[in-house]
Amino acid sequence: MNDEPDVMMDINTTPLIDVMLVLLVMLIITIPIQNHSVQLDLPNGMPPALLTPPPVVVVDVDAHDTLLWNGQRIADRKDLESRLKEIVAQGNQTEIHLRPNRAATYAPVAMVLSAAQRLGVTKLGIVGHEQFKTE
Repeated sequence: MNDEPDVMMDINTTPLIDVMLVLLVMLIITIPIQNHSVQLDLPNGMPPALLTPPPVVVVDVDAHDTLLWNGQRIADRKDLESRLKEIVAQGNQTEIHLRPNRAATYAPVAMVLSAAQRLGVTKLGIVGHEQFKTE
């Protein structure tokens, strides 16, 4: 038989690990120390007076698709648009809260939303959505 030892087929990974550790140490040394503080220039003096909340107009859509402006019936689309134009003409816009009834169809709600967008109303929100919650 052959008296020679078997050839080792595995790669010697020790030099590879040594090189990787040296590279890791070099990387850690070259990374600058991170400063976790943020410099802020805060204002001095008294805070500004509390702002008064903006006026709110509630536009209701009842179960029969009738539009109500703070409880008063809106005759038609032109009436709605003229009221929205008055709000847009004011510098400090009034908030409009759209409150549709659960039984109302989507058409009058979409009409209010599209008219408000087209006329430039910026403060509009849909309120009363808890009635649509299913348990």
